[in-house]
Amino acid sequence: MKTSLSLLVLIVLPGSAWAGRKPIAPPPLTLEHRHESGAFSFRTPEGWTVQPGSQGALEAWSGDLGVRFVYRDGENGYDSLHATCILEGLAPPSSAEPQLKYEYEYVGGILGDRRVLDSAHAMRYDEAVHGHRDWRQRTITVVGGGLSLCVMSFAPRGLWKKTPEARAVLDAVMGSLTFRR
Repeated sequence: MKTSLSLLVLIVLPGSAWAGRKPIAPPPLTLEHRHESGAFSFRTPEGWTVQPGSQGALEAWSGDLGVRFVYRDGENGYDSLHATCILEGLAPPSSAEPQLKYEYEYVGGILGDRRVLDSAHAMRYDEAVHGHRDWRQRTITVVGGGLSLCVMSFAPRGLWKKTPEARAVLDAVMGSLTFRR
């Protein structure tokens, strides 16, 4: 049975929608990508590269913007998985400043039989990663229905702050997540 995540779409609505500003429309998400387990799929615009990442992750990138999906069969510890995924940045935690600067953290919700946690923070790496030291990372963790999934978006902080189009496309890719079982 296919379940769409309308609540997840609400969670990933751009902040400008809540602030009364008209949100930027993302480009069309014309390509669907299915995880090898068959548990979920997501969509991207044309031109995004989707490939396996480290430790069984699936990564989608376009230029400086990226989304990582970390899937675990079964229901893992909800908040401990979220904490682990927050630390799954673009480089090992030992190569970043020890303090995370949170925009918000551990905002929770329920989606049918699944629990959802959402956090966003800034991360500064010792060396440039993908050409940048300062990154914004958002982590959404979904546990329930027999699975555990973390979805992380990555954008250079300067690009995130100054480019509404970057925020719109990352929110759209994350919001396109559909559970297949």
